[in-house]
Amino acid sequence: MPSQLNQRPNANAIRILAMDAVQQANSGHPGAPMGMADIAEVLWREFLKHNPKNAKWANRDRFVLSNGHGSMLIYALLHLTGYDLSIDDIKNFRKLHSKTAGHPEHGYADGIETTTGPLGQGIANAVGFALAEKTLAAQFNKPEHAIIDHYTYAFLGDGCLMEGVSHEACSLAGTLGLGKLIAYYDDNGISIDGEVEGWFGDDTAKRFESYGWQVLAVDGHDQDAIRAATEQARAETSKPTLIICKTIIGLGSPNKQGKEDCHGAPLGVDEIALARAEMGWADSTPFAIPSQIYQAWDATEKGASQEAAWNAQFADYQAKYPAEAAELLRRLSGELPADFDKIADDYIKACNTKAESIATRKASQNAIAALVSNLPEILGGSADLAGSNLTLWSGAKGVQDHADGNYVHYGVREFGMTAIANGVALHGGFIPYTATFLMFMEYARNAVRMSALMKQRVINIYTHDSIGLGEDGPTHQPVEQVASLRNTPNHFTWRPCDTVETAVAWKVALKTTNAPSSLILSRQNLAFQSRDDAQIANIEKGGYVLAAEKGELKAIIIATGSEVELAMNAYEQLDGVRVVSMPCAEIFVKQSADYIQSVLPSDVRARVAVEAGISDYWYKFVGLDGKIIGMTTFGESAPAKELFKHFGITTEAVVEAVQSLI
Repeated sequence: MPSQLNQRPNANAIRILAMDAVQQANSGHPGAPMGMADIAEVLWREFLKHNPKNAKWANRDRFVLSNGHGSMLIYALLHLTGYDLSIDDIKNFRKLHSKTAGHPEHGYADGIETTTGPLGQGIANAVGFALAEKTLAAQFNKPEHAIIDHYTYAFLGDGCLMEGVSHEACSLAGTLGLGKLIAYYDDNGISIDGEVEGWFGDDTAKRFESYGWQVLAVDGHDQDAIRAATEQARAETSKPTLIICKTIIGLGSPNKQGKEDCHGAPLGVDEIALARAEMGWADSTPFAIPSQIYQAWDATEKGASQEAAWNAQFADYQAKYPAEAAELLRRLSGELPADFDKIADDYIKACNTKAESIATRKASQNAIAALVSNLPEILGGSADLAGSNLTLWSGAKGVQDHADGNYVHYGVREFGMTAIANGVALHGGFIPYTATFLMFMEYARNAVRMSALMKQRVINIYTHDSIGLGEDGPTHQPVEQVASLRNTPNHFTWRPCDTVETAVAWKVALKTTNAPSSLILSRQNLAFQSRDDAQIANIEKGGYVLAAEKGELKAIIIATGSEVELAMNAYEQLDGVRVVSMPCAEIFVKQSADYIQSVLPSDVRARVAVEAGISDYWYKFVGLDGKIIGMTTFGESAPAKELFKHFGITTEAVVEAVQSLI
């Protein structure tokens, strides 16, 4: 143990709060906060630009605790520096409805930039923050006005580096030269199972050097060395920096430091008493922090001064560049341009007039070209499938060649891409979209979940949506993925059937500010469906009557995507049947009871759902006495038409199912 530990009361305050909170909750991870306290003190007291009284100040530095299990570290920092996080909040650590959840949760407390529980995603989010900062700065800064100019700092641990998403994201960060990204690696050699050398023998320095990062190594308890390394990292603007900090987990606990015992469990009352003595902490009262330490940590005056200086700079910028300033403020607010609805509606009407029968992936590309040219806040990209996802358009500029660009070639990095996009959305000023084959959403699944959990406007384009891939076979044919996405809370899944529904899906996704949306798009051409203005308006409600019944209503066919065409073909052969197109079931169920009843009358129990995906999802709409035409197995390798016939997803099957019910 460093001999000067009892001479570091400011860092020890973090250790005290971490020990006491975890002990009171009888749950948590005290080791990481105690081991990283010295690094945290240097960064937060000397370098971090932030205002505790305005946690949303646009030009603040971003701080990400990627090793989120050490959540008491960020809670202690927020409390000590003056954020709206009281000592009672600290005492309520891990309790129901507390601001201090078991892992940092975005939106629970001011100053928490992103939710970091699943390891590795925090550093990937940090890459997104740094990408957003660099791109926004290139788009708005002027030679005499660096109006967007801040760093992204991240703490991460062994677990973050073992998770593959850290490779995906950090590799791209080096390639893109994100020089204002600085990561501190808590190299303590311990995880839950014990000493990591038995399962994590990577040469981390060489790994990150190969990515194109600057790599520095320090004693994580030598504050002079940490300070010097941070200054060196800030001076290197052409590449991100990893500072490898050799630390002792649980530093200050005489019997448990350096061991897995302090990683994920309370230290115990007796050990905490010994730790207090080791640190020279005079007060044995839990959660007691001397006033002079609060004064030393308080960042409110400094933060207010930093923000005031930026406000003065922005006022000058606003006077010289009023149009740019207004546009920046609009984008940072997350609001779409005032004329967006008209532009989108005019485009939707044009699609209806043109009546093209094309693949919905192509319809999506057309929508991007029509809408994105009016939305400079779009920052999209594909995981090495732009030519298949159709995400490029004439106005796309790759950020790898143009700092002020609007398109990211993510490479084959589905998980990293989506986690980075979450960081871009959280930063502000951009609406990110991602793209890959629907099947490979599985690689990105947890990051999609995090978008929903954090209520972020991220748009996912997933093409090649069914067994319609044909010869690529079952490895590439999605079956259960759409149902999985639909079952994700606070997430909207669109599976449009033609150009008009695709355009509406884009419009609604762009306007949905508090949730991600996924657009499920076809590889093959789909038939255009005729509609009147009222039907077009109802698409935004998630489900609507596409074809009204001829005569008395006897049965309802519900379909999405490519299977709407099958439903319409069956409709031509049947009387008393209504076709309901349901491009977004999650939005449909949120409509008024009267509207839902008008589309799906409860007294009509003869219902058939048809979708080339897993069948079980649709029982909620057809009931146990209804019929579902869909998949119950994985796919096969064959031409698409043969597969639809083989699996019984045909017009004839729909007709037979309806007739059997009526």
